Amino acid sequence: MSDNETVTHHRVCHLCEAMCGLVIQTEGERVVDIRGDRADPLSRGHICPKAVALQDIHEDPDRLRKPLKRVRSAPGVYHHEAIEWGEAFDLAADALATTIRDHGVDAVGAYFGNPAVHNYGMLTHQRNLFRHIRTRNRFSATSVDQLPHHLVSLWCFGHMLLQPIPDVDRTHYFLMLGANPLASNGSLWTVPDVRRRLKDLRARGGKLVVIDPRRTETAEMASEHHFIKPGTDATFLLAMIHVLFRDGLVDPGAMTSHTDGVDEVGAAVTELTPQWAEERTGIAAADIERIAHEMAAAEAGICYGRMGVSTQAYGALCQWAIQVINVVTGNLDKPGGSLFTAPAMDQVANTSPGGFARFTSRKRGLPEFNYELPAAAMADEIRTPGEGQIKLMVTGAGNPVLSTPNGQALDASITKDIDFYINETTRHADIILPPTSALEHDHYDIAFPIAGFAIPPVTSFPISMGPMAPFMIGRYFRNLESVLPND
Repeated sequence: MSDNETVTHHRVCHLCEAMCGLVIQTEGERVVDIRGDRADPLSRGHICPKAVALQDIHEDPDRLRKPLKRVRSAPGVYHHEAIEWGEAFDLAADALATTIRDHGVDAVGAYFGNPAVHNYGMLTHQRNLFRHIRTRNRFSATSVDQLPHHLVSLWCFGHMLLQPIPDVDRTHYFLMLGANPLASNGSLWTVPDVRRRLKDLRARGGKLVVIDPRRTETAEMASEHHFIKPGTDATFLLAMIHVLFRDGLVDPGAMTSHTDGVDEVGAAVTELTPQWAEERTGIAAADIERIAHEMAAAEAGICYGRMGVSTQAYGALCQWAIQVINVVTGNLDKPGGSLFTAPAMDQVANTSPGGFARFTSRKRGLPEFNYELPAAAMADEIRTPGEGQIKLMVTGAGNPVLSTPNGQALDASITKDIDFYINETTRHADIILPPTSALEHDHYDIAFPIAGFAIPPVTSFPISMGPMAPFMIGRYFRNLESVLPND
């Protein structure tokens, strides 16, 4: 092949959950064109600036292409020098082995960022490494993003990956809280070109109702947008559930025979009226009642909430209440509602369902989920002396100094890192191992199509709210009124 010959490549963009199909043209080693693939049945030719920027990353002269070692050039002054791969791997392996020998496996900490989920090499091989290093000090972006989704799926449906997704292309009523898919291209919901899909919803006479404290890009195109006081989404959702029970609008439909715990839910929300919610949320009681009635009356409806309702004091309660609304209005696992999918590989059969609170962090007693501690505990576990203190930290595809709580406390103690660039975290690393660019290796997105966030859905899946309802209600309702703001 000559350097001037144009070659066309088809691939999927790995930069977000939308997984848009791309057509990339190259001449030799040079990228000459990147555009959306009109033949892709999911993205239908849609492309955003992130995909076009793949060329910029690939050709960036500042991108690391060889391993770096941190060396001291003067007292208190350090810089990074390029080294060969053999030396880098030996140094990293020696550091791991020495740390485990001298301090035990829990002295090794690990943090992996969101891009790790879009790289099948990291998904498969970091597990192979850490199944031999059974440290309890494992962290990821999950706990600063979508952990309430996983916890609720585990307790409601029996598996952390059994997460229903909005069937936006067939719905008639879409109630959206704390989400801005026009900016995110969907989240825990593979939905490229969401702007067009939401426009299609309104064009066919459907309604998009957004609950958000900000006038986001999605809120601007909604049928109606209600500002809500930050952190009070649980109050709004519980008052909606109150209306559904009070006004006799509960009808799980096909889910009736698969659902229990409904009566306990109705009893628990008896006093959580729209008037009670209006004082705390700033949303009029009449609007709360109307939205509940519209949701129940819709031919097919969706209640969906994302990061904005997850990363708050009652994040798990919000996600539980969202699923309750979908269940009691008969919109769970229903075309046009919130659907379980039929993925290419059954992740439920091939992965652990997850677990909760089997051990806790040393300093604050924070519970694990799926053998990971919350990222908010990472700084404590690095700084607090004693057995289990992190002595060596491995990070991959993440910049926790910038993206996790208490980043200033993390601004040290990073020993080994896998990243494209020297950033706020990797500047402290003793060893940096740079990956190839996305255009230098093959790609298959394991997580999102296989976990079931994108494949066309099917109906009829057994559900049990019973184990969840009394536990969550007892835990979160006790002090709800005293915690949520009144002004």
